[in-house]
Amino acid sequence: MAHDDDGAPQPRRGESSPRATAQRDLSHDDRPVGTIGDCGVYEHGVRRGGRIPLSEAAAAAAATEGFVWIGLQQPTHQDIADVAVQFDLPPLAVEDAVRAHQRPKLEAYGEVLFAVLKPVRYIDSEEVVEVSEVAIFLGPHFVITVRHGHSDVLTAVRAELDGGAHPLLTDFGPSLVLYRAADLVVDGYERVLEAIGADVDEIEEEVFGAGEDDHAERIYKLKREVAEFRRAVVPLAWPFERLATAAVGHVPDSTAHHFRDIHDHVLRATDQLEAIDRLLTDVLQANTARVATAQSKIALRQNEDMRKISAWAAIALVPTAVAGIYGMNFEHMPELESRYGYFVVLGVIGVICFTLYRAFRHNGWL
Repeated sequence: MAHDDDGAPQPRRGESSPRATAQRDLSHDDRPVGTIGDCGVYEHGVRRGGRIPLSEAAAAAAATEGFVWIGLQQPTHQDIADVAVQFDLPPLAVEDAVRAHQRPKLEAYGEVLFAVLKPVRYIDSEEVVEVSEVAIFLGPHFVITVRHGHSDVLTAVRAELDGGAHPLLTDFGPSLVLYRAADLVVDGYERVLEAIGADVDEIEEEVFGAGEDDHAERIYKLKREVAEFRRAVVPLAWPFERLATAAVGHVPDSTAHHFRDIHDHVLRATDQLEAIDRLLTDVLQANTARVATAQSKIALRQNEDMRKISAWAAIALVPTAVAGIYGMNFEHMPELESRYGYFVVLGVIGVICFTLYRAFRHNGWL
């Protein structure tokens, strides 16, 4: 069985999901096992022992020189209530962590630092940017993470810490979780930008290629996904600027240069997103102009066809009108007794039709 972001088991095909299993199998903390992903103590650069009960987490945090990391996945208010009480979490931040759909941010509440990150992944087959959310509470001796949506960021961070003594753990303390999570999130931004850039290049080739298809729907859809992506990236610049300048007392000053690197990556991702958005706008305008030109050509061809049809209809009208007049069968009509009247009428019809034909040819109608 696989494990998700905070160590909770993921079902194989045909097995029950952790949420469904949790309705039947409650842990000793009377919590669904799918809600509490993991709970462990990290001290002197390594994880101490295995998973500890949630009821002992606060006592373990108070007794350790390291920190306790509690991972929660899509919790409700009921799920997080006891954790909030044990660690004296700020109510406003707890509400934000439970409700999700928050802007990326960094806020300080006394000794507790609250951060919201937005991991993203790109589903290339659908050209969709999928945004998840990670909320992180940092205290002097505890870390509480809350995940909403699909993301393997916290899984990767915990695997690093569980894999052995982490070289930065002593310097960073609990803030190492924030640093590594942010670093992996921003690395994910770069991969998504690369994938979006490839799709933009493909759209450019199609718009300026030999075909005359309208690509406006695809371009607009991609612009909408880029806008969603920007909402996850742009607000991160200010929080990481504060961390990079050691303006947050909850994070050791010695770690500022590490966060400065993340801040630079965020700024670069923001610039790339703005460039992609401008390029998509230009491509959309070019596509619109090309479609308009193609429609104008079609309209011009239709006008030419209509002129030709009108010209031939005008020529055909002459014999039709004359034949209609002489087909009225009145007894007393001029030229009926004329021996050469028939040939004269045919000649007149021919002369008029030929004259009209020459005139239409001269004017470019035929």
